[in-house]
Amino acid sequence: MAAERKKIEAFEMWYWRRMLRIPWTAKRTNISILNELRVKDSLSTICLRRALQFFGHVARRDDGNLEKLVVVGATEGRIGRGSSPTRWTDQVKKALHCSVVTALRKAESREEWRRLVAKHTPEQPTTAHGENP
Repeated sequence: MAAERKKIEAFEMWYWRRMLRIPWTAKRTNISILNELRVKDSLSTICLRRALQFFGHVARRDDGNLEKLVVVGATEGRIGRGSSPTRWTDQVKKALHCSVVTALRKAESREEWRRLVAKHTPEQPTTAHGENP
């Protein structure tokens, strides 16, 4: 999860530098580039916020809804070989520091869920070194 976030942030900074046509030999900090572009949220933060918002949307659906069954239920059959892939629910659990069942209960109240998502997604972008501009 943290490794993926670092890769996304590194790509984002590479893209901003490329867009501004800043050569790699230029001694510019990531913070100066973000300030020049007036970037409010990093790409990884936007992705996390949207995933959490969609989770809240799915959680407020009826119990018979297929999307909600996929999030809540377990599938039948054998478990495949190798390490299990990172699931969407794992991302929600890690971001909110609570179980999926607790997150589902909190998501039933739209206002509480919005406050929770805002609390767990930082407002300012972080650089590749984790510094706030």
